[in-house]
Amino acid sequence: MPLLPQHLEPGDIVGLVAPASAPVSADALDRSLALLQNLGFKPLLGRHARNRHGFLAGHDRDRAADLMRMFTDHRVRGIFCARGGYGTARLLPLLDFPTIRRHPKVLVGFSDITSLQCALLKKSGLVTFHGPMTASCLIKENCPPFTRESLWRTITEPAAPGSIRRGYRARTVSSVRRGKVSGELIGGNLSVLSTLIGTPWQPDFRNRILFLEEVDENPYRVDRLLTHLLNAGVLRQVAGVAVGVCHGCVDPKAKRVGEYRQSVEDVLQERLRPLKVPVVIRLPFGHGTNNATLPVGGRAMLDGNRGDLIITRAAVE
Repeated sequence: MPLLPQHLEPGDIVGLVAPASAPVSADALDRSLALLQNLGFKPLLGRHARNRHGFLAGHDRDRAADLMRMFTDHRVRGIFCARGGYGTARLLPLLDFPTIRRHPKVLVGFSDITSLQCALLKKSGLVTFHGPMTASCLIKENCPPFTRESLWRTITEPAAPGSIRRGYRARTVSSVRRGKVSGELIGGNLSVLSTLIGTPWQPDFRNRILFLEEVDENPYRVDRLLTHLLNAGVLRQVAGVAVGVCHGCVDPKAKRVGEYRQSVEDVLQERLRPLKVPVVIRLPFGHGTNNATLPVGGRAMLDGNRGDLIITRAAVE
């Protein structure tokens, strides 16, 4: 059984770390700390979160040390990632997964944080949360109530969060293949997930509901990534596939050339429909404005008949 962290409550001390790239602006960490405080938490900034090393938020060992310190500090109840970008996978060989298992805590992030979340589930059995990050999502003026309410509901209430579409008004969702299936959730950013194939941190795909999201990738690149998962044999192991809104995944040359160019929806239909499992696309999670929180390793039902993904079991204790 996956290991559930304790739910968060107002007044809890929560850590803020930067496992990948640094926030884009100098004051983003200060605004992130203020945001967490406004949510009722007592934020604690990682020692090296303000560091810079090339395109990374400091050296690998320092970023890994910040993560391990947050997990082992008995005062800290949860951990928020400031930003994705790139670099999280460089930390995986440096983490002590048995120690993390002895100190399970809420961890929230997505995009490049996918590698850490899959590794934590594989090596520590810990359920983590694919959800909005502070500096790249939550502090933005256009962050909608839907995103914040989904996060709050999932990490603070020891009850099944229910439909991830709760409160979502846009009509984006579409079913590629109908049917219902239940299972544990695995997935995240498609590009990052594909780099875990063949590594010690590759997650178990068997009978899992795979959820995927992507940003700013040309449709042919999305095709290449899905084809890699197919050729690796893992995509045919899943019980169902839920795809978020693939933000910015358009072909910039589509209107300037005479040859036929596929859309990302075309690619998803062609690559996923032959799996003969329920497939739902354009769900409200990922790099779009509306970003529902999904528990990685949590129990869910994918409803291809109604076009929904329902979290059926509490992801926190």
